[in-house]
Amino acid sequence: MRPINDRVVIQPAPAEEKTLGGIIVPDTAKEKPQRGEVVAVGPGKDGNAMTVKVGDVVLYGKYAGQEIAHEGNDYLIMKEDDVLLILD
Repeated sequence: MRPINDRVVIQPAPAEEKTLGGIIVPDTAKEKPQRGEVVAVGPGKDGNAMTVKVGDVVLYGKYAGQEIAHEGNDYLIMKEDDVLLILD
């Protein structure tokens, strides 16, 4: 996959199966992950270089991005502006 302009492709982290207290979360109550790993980055837009790079673990808004499936995996495509922060 090769995104265009200022878009990034993110593989979301799996939803939590248990709470910190050890309670198992049923599928209907699982939160959408807001964390994932960048797997592809576009070249940037209007001469602006991209801040994120492949391999970065990022946080993004709960409803950010467009969900797609590619070769049996789920991904999100979003603009770089929708990424809130890079985790170190």
